Amino acid sequence: MNINENYSNLEQSYLFSTIAKKVKEFSENNPYKKIIRLGIGDVTLPLCKCVTDAMHKAVDEMGVQETFRGYGPEQGYQFVSSAVQSYYAKRGVTLELDEIFISDGAKSDLGNILDLFSKDNTVLVPDPVYPVYVDTNIMAGRKVIFADANGENEFLPMPDNNVKADLIYICSPNNPTGAVYNKEQLKKWVDYALSNNAVILFDAAYESFISDENLPRSIYEIEGAKNCAIEFCSLSKTAGFTGTRCGYTIVPAALGALNKYWLRRQTTKFNGVPYIIQRGAEAVFTEQGQKEIKENIAYYKENAKVISETLTRLGIWHVGGKHSPYIWLKCPNNMSSWDFFDYLLENAQVVGTPGAGFGKNGEGYFRLTSFGSKENTIEAMERFKKLFK
Repeated sequence: MNINENYSNLEQSYLFSTIAKKVKEFSENNPYKKIIRLGIGDVTLPLCKCVTDAMHKAVDEMGVQETFRGYGPEQGYQFVSSAVQSYYAKRGVTLELDEIFISDGAKSDLGNILDLFSKDNTVLVPDPVYPVYVDTNIMAGRKVIFADANGENEFLPMPDNNVKADLIYICSPNNPTGAVYNKEQLKKWVDYALSNNAVILFDAAYESFISDENLPRSIYEIEGAKNCAIEFCSLSKTAGFTGTRCGYTIVPAALGALNKYWLRRQTTKFNGVPYIIQRGAEAVFTEQGQKEIKENIAYYKENAKVISETLTRLGIWHVGGKHSPYIWLKCPNNMSSWDFFDYLLENAQVVGTPGAGFGKNGEGYFRLTSFGSKENTIEAMERFKKLFK
């Protein structure tokens, strides 16, 4: 028996465990000080009423012989695929039903999709980066190279024709930076992928936060993208499904064998998303569902606006926030990411996420999120004003 030694090449992730330890110690030593957490990447508002109503109805169906359902189609029920198809059609993107695969979230599919690709492919990811992109490829033994995302390019790296890559990860709006590509920028990535016979793995988990109609919410709004891109999306941030788990992956027929192979992979290794959850997902795409989730997203975006406006007033450089729940700021006074974390915790009792935890280019930067309550967000920014006035 031989184990996969690639796992030993993974760097130990101490980011959130270290944060939790530091916060716990501070809280124990300062029990009367209120800590405000703006580092969490999880939603806090509950599921919309139309979603829970649909789930309750589905639960009742599962308790009656005539409407009980057992195993469903591994690629998802057609009622959800049709809803996704209509959702994209409203933005001018035409999809076939057999190109849409319902899953338990973008995170798992971003890792699972790698089953379709040879281990000798070179993978290009931005730095700083969502750790899943890197770790899943290291697990498989692939070579990972990085595209420099930095303050000079506002954390939106562009392709380098001198660099050869086979798989390209793009996340827009980006986690952790909140930066968003425009159509012209994404067209350059599509052209690069086509010229290199590469595939773009496009993470659109935060597309619902984009409010500017001129900014692309799908890679398929770019000419030629169906010939080189797979898109992943999740209802986690869109509709609060972080604890409910549902998303979808689009593998265009134009990618040939990849569409067929992904279906084969899913029918072999996946039993599908529960019927009850898929009924809730279907409700997200109804007229009432879209109205309700937009209200929740507007709540988070207002929090982001409060954070962004405060940082601007204080002269603290940052990106994100406008079309994203994340605000990525440059640590004041050239502090390191962890020094700034300690400084904020000690002097303002505000918790964020050190940028160094997302890659070497994250050093000296810091991530705040808008997923807290309105009251806590406002209070946290008042503390910022006192600290950096």
